[in-house]
Amino acid sequence: METSIGRRKFISMIGGMGVAWPLPLKAQQSAGKVPVIGFMGANTASAQTKSTEAFVNRLHELGWFEGRNLAIEYRWAEGRSDRSAELIDELLQLKVDVIVTHSTGNVLAAKQATATVPIVFAAAADPVGNHLVASLRRPGGNVTGLSLQSDELASKRVDLLRQIVPNFGSLGVMVPDVGNENAVLETNEVQAAARALGLGLAIADVRRAEDIAPAIESLRGRAGALYIQTNPFLNTHKVEIAALAQAARLPTIAGFREFSKAGGLMSYGPDFTDLFRRAGEIVDQILRGAKPADIPVEQPTKFDLVMNLKTAKLLGLTVPQSLLVSADEVIE
Repeated sequence: METSIGRRKFISMIGGMGVAWPLPLKAQQSAGKVPVIGFMGANTASAQTKSTEAFVNRLHELGWFEGRNLAIEYRWAEGRSDRSAELIDELLQLKVDVIVTHSTGNVLAAKQATATVPIVFAAAADPVGNHLVASLRRPGGNVTGLSLQSDELASKRVDLLRQIVPNFGSLGVMVPDVGNENAVLETNEVQAAARALGLGLAIADVRRAEDIAPAIESLRGRAGALYIQTNPFLNTHKVEIAALAQAARLPTIAGFREFSKAGGLMSYGPDFTDLFRRAGEIVDQILRGAKPADIPVEQPTKFDLVMNLKTAKLLGLTVPQSLLVSADEVIE
């Protein structure tokens, strides 16, 4: 299974990515112990190719090379938060020197598992509100990283949908587990944005892959557009979600650019490759002696707007020229 994929298999999988991956560590062990990074991806290895590449490339630029002065152990949750604790435990059993992960559920699992091993989150929603850190400026404890700000971006996404689909009266929201604290935060922000625009809200709760098709079908005729919450589970199933939404004639927006590439109408959110690249910089600081408690949580600085014109045409929508001009990428 991909969740138990080891370092060698992962390297062979992404060998065509253009990253100068070093030789295995074994030949170097006689020179003494090298630091070990435990990298737990929230999705699959293939789904995270670009962000993982950005993280490792930045480490290379900072002088860290696997097989020479660094080791990396990879684990993949495949969008299943129920595996977080198990995978984190595997990494801790390997005596890793720092854990790198993303998605609030995975960070919380890591924090609950260890109060001593440094934890760096490449992306997490509301780190203070979700009790990952004491404050953005001084995190305290053993956790730091980069805020995703997903709840603060929700109103922008709703506004973007209205610019393309101006006349819909109700907004569908695909929520990965309605009771989840992160889902509640983002749902509340979407609800506030919808209320300000006079829109109704139709919630589609999904907890398993089998829930996706009936959830989208339940929105047919009830919603004029669909908001996809920012979540690893939904990202993992982006191709299916995009295809089913097209079939249901639902224009969609998500927070990750891969969704637009998979056939969604558009996406707007932080540049995840940039977040993972900056996570590499934080790991560098920790490996050189800095304490997570003293490293401020960073905010996103790059945001991507991606438009899929092919999907727009299939849905009979006209994208305003103003959006096309401001888009970071237009898929035709």
